[in-house]
Amino acid sequence: MEHVKALFIKFVMIAVVLGIVLTGIYDVEFGDAMLISVVLTVVAYILGDLLVFRKAGDDYERNADHAKRNMIATVSDAILTFLVVWLMGKALFANDSDLLQAAFLSALIIAAGEWFFHKYLDNRVFDEKHHHTT
Repeated sequence: MEHVKALFIKFVMIAVVLGIVLTGIYDVEFGDAMLISVVLTVVAYILGDLLVFRKAGDDYERNADHAKRNMIATVSDAILTFLVVWLMGKALFANDSDLLQAAFLSALIIAAGEWFFHKYLDNRVFDEKHHHTT
């Protein structure tokens, strides 16, 4: 259930950012921005949060160096956001003259939110650190 809640939080964060940036600033159709939000939420949660953030380092490093794992996952999320927005934008938008700029701005803002989202994941979702015996 915690993963569903985390996915919902992540979707809301991404949808708000892409709604403001893509629809509000760059006049992208709202439905296109929401479609990109759904795809980005699922892909980023699986790749960025479950694989990169959760699995980075061994058990000791995972518990001891949250900042290092968070930085790696946040940069990965920024790159992934840029690529998903840019590639889906090329497929969906008729006018993509500002697409690189929109993808870059979206990636920066979402990466800032991801930094805090990873802290939430560590404290509320990925609780296996509390079940270790050394």
